[in-house]
Amino acid sequence: MMDYSNHQIDQIRTLEQLCKTNDRSSLRVGVESLKAIGGDEAYLCFLGRQLIGFVSWYTSDGTEANINGMVHPGFRRQGVFKALLKRAMSEMLTQGIETCRFRIPSNSKPGIDFIKHIGAIFRTSEFSMNLNQLHADISCRSGLTLQLAENQDLEFMVRCSSQAFGDSETWTRNYFARTIEPERVTYIALDSLSPVGMIRVNWVNKDTAVIHDLCVLTSQQGRGYGREILAGVVKLLLEQKCSTIRLGVVTENRRALNLYHSVGFEITAESSYYVITIHEL
Repeated sequence: MMDYSNHQIDQIRTLEQLCKTNDRSSLRVGVESLKAIGGDEAYLCFLGRQLIGFVSWYTSDGTEANINGMVHPGFRRQGVFKALLKRAMSEMLTQGIETCRFRIPSNSKPGIDFIKHIGAIFRTSEFSMNLNQLHADISCRSGLTLQLAENQDLEFMVRCSSQAFGDSETWTRNYFARTIEPERVTYIALDSLSPVGMIRVNWVNKDTAVIHDLCVLTSQQGRGYGREILAGVVKLLLEQKCSTIRLGVVTENRRALNLYHSVGFEITAESSYYVITIHEL
């Protein structure tokens, strides 16, 4: 994909809507992440002027590629997706990518059938959630504040994130280095000037923001900080006239799910994630 004109993007959106309607699924291929600079890599398949196939990918850690894709219902089982994936994988290999992680709508039978056919292994399921209405009864304790992260906050971010999510500090440091972008903002939560947690926001466009990496130091968990940090950043986004606020949560994480529900988020879709090493494809 080299053309990022409105016409090209509209073709991708049209194919996405066609697949969603045909499959009765909640397909979302991340069209908003396609941009000439700093966006996802993508490959397109055309028959004449008709777009019939799409694959996009990005990596947050330099070793695993996150993949989205779709094929026109009338051109499936003809090798379109495999051909696109082969092109994408050639580029992945040059960048040191080892595994592919596919996001499949849990209600997409064609997607699930394909991913099982290639032998990918199920990893986890995730709910997509959108803010419906911020619950007005949420108030921050007097000492809790959110401030934009600065360079000197990196070590705290690495420690807090690795503790909360169970990743190594080496992986976490690499992840943060790869996800420093103008549209991605990190807030540090402070209680009486002591850092207790963090949260990140990825501005997809001027109207849409995705919240992620909400975490609290293990020594400070169980005190209600998570809910206050989430509510605080949501209020900031609403003050900035953000109309769509999204986040994702692993389906098994009932504690986090209840937290997001309590602030005003509602489930909009469920996706399953499957992984396979490039050399197995």
